[in-house]
Order: sequence, then C-alpha cells, then structure tokens
Amino acid sequence: MYKLSDRQAQDIVDKMMQDIPYNINIMNEQGIIIGSGNARRIGTVHQGAVAALQTGTMVEVWQDGRLEKKGTNEPIVINGQRIGVIGISGDPDEVRPFCNLVRTTVTLLIEQRSRLESLAHEANRKKAFLEKLLRYTGSAYPPRMRREATEYGLDLLLRTTVLLVRRLRLDEHTARLLLQFPSFQQTSEQDDMQLIFVQHEAELPSLLDTLRHRQPQAQLTIGRSEFLIAHSYAQAHDTMNVLLALQPDTSFATYDQLQFIIQFGQSVTTSHNPVVKLEEHADLLQTLRSFIFHNGSIHDTALVLNIHRNTLQYRLKRIQAITGRDPRQWLELIELTHGLLAMYFAP
Repeated sequence: MYKLSDRQAQDIVDKMMQDIPYNINIMNEQGIIIGSGNARRIGTVHQGAVAALQTGTMVEVWQDGRLEKKGTNEPIVINGQRIGVIGISGDPDEVRPFCNLVRTTVTLLIEQRSRLESLAHEANRKKAFLEKLLRYTGSAYPPRMRREATEYGLDLLLRTTVLLVRRLRLDEHTARLLLQFPSFQQTSEQDDMQLIFVQHEAELPSLLDTLRHRQPQAQLTIGRSEFLIAHSYAQAHDTMNVLLALQPDTSFATYDQLQFIIQFGQSVTTSHNPVVKLEEHADLLQTLRSFIFHNGSIHDTALVLNIHRNTLQYRLKRIQAITGRDPRQWLELIELTHGLLAMYFAP
C-alpha cells in the first residue's frame, strides 16, 4: 500500500518547484496539505483536493477562497489507489499544461521511493533472518523458522554445508551462479563475506571449481555438512580465521583440514600474548607468518619474501627482541604460532 509521508511530499515539492514557476502543493489521502512551497498552508485542508479525491478527476478552482487558492488539483493514483493530490496554484488556463507533467513525475518519484524502501525493508528482513539462523542451536528448527527459510530457498530439514567467501568480486557470471544457491551477504566493519548454503553435496565440487577458477583472489572456507546451519557456519568461520591469522599460501581450506589448528588456536592458556606486540610491525608479522609456513627454513622464507638471508635474520632477531620469543627455537615458534591464532579466536 502506497502512502505519502510529510517529508516525502515536501521533498517532491522542493524538487518540482526548481523547474515549475508556480507554487505546488501536495495533499494526502484526506486532502490535508503536507507539502507546499508556502509553508503557512501546510496542515490545512484543501477543499479542491477533497473533491478531487472523491471524484477521482481533476478539480479546477477559479477563485481564491479562505482555505484554497485558484488552480488545478489532480489526484495521484497508483495501482488504482488514490493516495493524494497534486495542486498547482495559479490561473487554471495557465497551469493546466503543467498538470500531466507534474503528476507523472510525482508518480514516478513516489513509485521509485516506494521500491527503494521496499528493497531496504527486504534487505533488513533478510539480514535479521540470517542472524537468527546463525545463532540458532536448538534441537530442531521451529515451524515458523522453516517457513521463513523457504522464502530464501532453504529447506531446514536437510543437511547444509556452509561455504564462506571473502573478497568476492560479483561479476555477471558469479551473480548468475549465486542465484542457483541460497546465499547471503554478511557485512561488518572489518570485512564483507558471502555465505553460500549447499544442501545437495553433489553440487559442491562444481561450485568450488567454478569459484576457484573465476575468483582466484577470493578466500574460501567450508564447514561440514550439518543439520544445524549454525554449526557448519561456525566451522567455516573458524577456518577463515586460520587463513586470516596465518595467511598461508593457499586461499582455500576446509574445517576438516584445519580442525586441529582451530582447536589449538581456541585453547587460550594465558592472557599474555607476545604476538600482540607485533601489531604495529606489519613487516615482522608477514615475516613470522611466512617463516611458520615454510617450516622455519631461512632459505625458503627469504626466497618467498624476496629479501636477503641477512635481512631475514635481522627481522627474526627483531621479533625476538619485541616478543621475548625466538622464532628460530622450535618450542618458542609454536608459542608464537599460537599467539597469531589466538588474536583471531579471542573470545
């Protein structure tokens, strides 16, 4: 149902009067002026508008009255509903040529704003449903939730695998691909993620192949197939945290591959994390991550970072000086690895 708000009506009046050399009034479905070039008339009843609403046709006023001015009053009709009246003050013979133009423009503006508001409402509704879905850990989904899920192509009686995608570039081909699966965008201050729900395991390999081929810059993680979506999402999310924490050479990982590392990162044994001291040293964090994933090899790490071995040794000594842990010592490297993970799994 369309309805004119006071602010919307005044915005339309202000916009139209930039091009129309006459005063414009917009009246609501009761004939009350809610937008006008003459602020003193706002809130008064326009009898010409009342008549136009009753008849559904243009009403022309030829003499100024106490509560109305001479001019034309054209009903605003959208989908058969009379939602208001557009009035142009002036001699009817002079302002009549503007009536159709103004009415059409106003109708388009109202419909456009209504569509935008509808899209915003649906986006908020979808976001609220996603948040509820990712929090729900009960024994079974309630019927109302199952019904709402069907609107987004989800059958909550089926097992679901959650695929989490970071740095997705939404080109035309990818947009068409996502239409084949229930998907949601998750936006935060830190990042934007695309959640794709796969309920038929046979479709997963093809989806992964396509995304990895067409989106080489993206990071993809997968949870297990679970009856509760929240569980699969938590697994995919934790797996993504490992990629963000350690930044390995791969951009794809499954929960099963990294389950031990995830549990290792979640096992916070002390409030003191030496790696936090490296947060202001991006080059040292990068060096530490590379050193970890190249098994403590000076040669391989220096090669990948494109730096001299002596430069690498200097950086490793800087890490030791700042954190109090020597990455060249195996046990202390384990502690630094745990510290990196703990930064992303902090409660």
